[in-house]
Amino acid sequence: MRMHHVIAVVAVLIIGVGAKQFFSPAKIAEADIRAVSVNVLQMHREYPNMKNLLVQDIKADLV
Repeated sequence: MRMHHVIAVVAVLIIGVGAKQFFSPAKIAEADIRAVSVNVLQMHREYPNMKNLLVQDIKADLV
């Protein structure tokens, strides 16, 4: 008898989550364009020789 209760609770939870997903649509993400500004001219002045920049080595362990 307990197994029937467990199955019923799981079924109610699944139906509840499905109904929530169906009736509450996903929100569209909005980007704040003013938050990011890149001045390419300034980047070229500060880093005239791009070959001298530091490079981070990423090593992957292949197992």
